[in-house]
Formats: sequence, structure tokens, C-alpha cells
Amino acid sequence: MKYTEHDILSELDGAFHKKVSKYYPVGNSDDIKYIFFLDLEHGYCETAGSRIHLYADSVNWAIVFEKSGYQNRGDYSGIELAYIGNCIKYMTEHYNGYNYIANSKSISLVSHTEYERIRNKEGGEGEQFELISDSVRFVRVRDKLINIEYDPQLFIKMGIVREYNNPRNLMSYGGLVRYLNDTQPSVVQSTESEIKEQFLKDIPKIMTLDEFHYFSIYNEDNIPSKQELFQLIAKILVTRDSTLWKPTKEPNNHWSNWESGNL
Repeated sequence: MKYTEHDILSELDGAFHKKVSKYYPVGNSDDIKYIFFLDLEHGYCETAGSRIHLYADSVNWAIVFEKSGYQNRGDYSGIELAYIGNCIKYMTEHYNGYNYIANSKSISLVSHTEYERIRNKEGGEGEQFELISDSVRFVRVRDKLINIEYDPQLFIKMGIVREYNNPRNLMSYGGLVRYLNDTQPSVVQSTESEIKEQFLKDIPKIMTLDEFHYFSIYNEDNIPSKQELFQLIAKILVTRDSTLWKPTKEPNNHWSNWESGNL
């Protein structure tokens, strides 16, 4: 069936309020269902990059929120993809007798093991916590070795140096992902094949929004249907016309504009 702007905005409002979509699998009565929305301020993730991907044909549509960052509770860096749409293959895990169903999936970037390899092991205990040694010249991201230009003055300018217990201005764990996002963004971004793995249909891509005006999801009164960003997204999906992306608000989704990763 043909979908409307109202259909899309209603789905977004529902996800914003953690309401499980009508498109979720019916499953069993004791299934545990989660729904996620783009969050640039999460306390357990030091945000780096963020993008919004739009896909649509005449009957199917999908919005994919992408965020990269350092997961301070898991001691690794990764990508989080959250899906909103009418053609999503929701992620299901079976654990301890229950099915856990969610509209999100994670992709590992820098593992705990790799962070331990590059961790600063000199100085006091505080200097050895979540700081990267200045002898490091490359980091393994997924299965690729990525060169690092270790320049403390550059790190200070970029804002990726931790201020406390850091006399040598070493790069922080979260700062590493931010450094890569700002200097080699493709290294910490998802691929098309990774995104489309969760589609039930092979639908065309309309566009990716790399820059946009974001409002905090912790202001519960400012629902998506009231925001210019999502109103434009709905129009673009219905018409499948990327030229309608003409926002009036300045983009602010860069990580430097949001406080995140603070437990």
C-alpha cells in the first residue's frame, strides 16, 4: 500500500516514545521488544559520527540512524544502526528462554583487545586509564590497519584530549574514534551491505544526511513530527526526491556540540 508523510511521522513519534511499531513481529506474549532512536547524548557511548540514511520505493520505506562512538561500559568502539520503517528485518536473539527483538544492531570497530594493545602503560594509574600511548602509529579498525598521526597539539585543537590525569596530552579512547571520524570518516562508517542486511526488500537508496539539525531526545515534548528535520525526511521518502532537502536550520550533529559518554 502507498504510504504517506503522516504514516512516516507517526512511526517516528512512536519510536521516539519507545512505542513498539506495528511492524514488529507478533511473536509470543513473553517476547521482550526494544526500540531505539538516534541519541547523541548517551552516557554509555562517547559519540563520534552520526548520519541518517533514507531508502524508499513506491510501497516500502526505511530510515536508518547511524552513530559511531566509544562504548565506555563495553570497552570497545562500534557503530550503532537503528531502523525505522515498514520493511525491516528486526534483530532477534534467543536467551534464557526469551526472544529479544530490537530495531538496532551493532558493528564492532575497535575491539577491547586492540584497545589494550594500544593503551598507555606508562606513568601513574590514572594515566594508564583509557589513554592511548604516544608510541602508537596504527590501530586495527575491523580488519584493517589504519595509520595515526600522533600529534598532541592537533589532538588538543580537535578536542580529543582528556583534561585530567593526562600531563602528556595523550589521545583518549573515545578521542580515537572522533579523530578517525574527523580525519578518515569512511573508516568508522557502515557500508551499504551492512545497512541493507536488515531490509526485507531491496529498496533504492534516496540519500544520506551527513549534516543535520538535531534536537535532544531528552526533551520529550519536541516530538519528531514537530521537527523540520523529520518533516523534510517524510517528504523526501514519499516523493523519493532528494532535492527537497532544503533545511533552514544550521547543522549541529557534530559530536563537539553534544555531551556524551559520561556515566
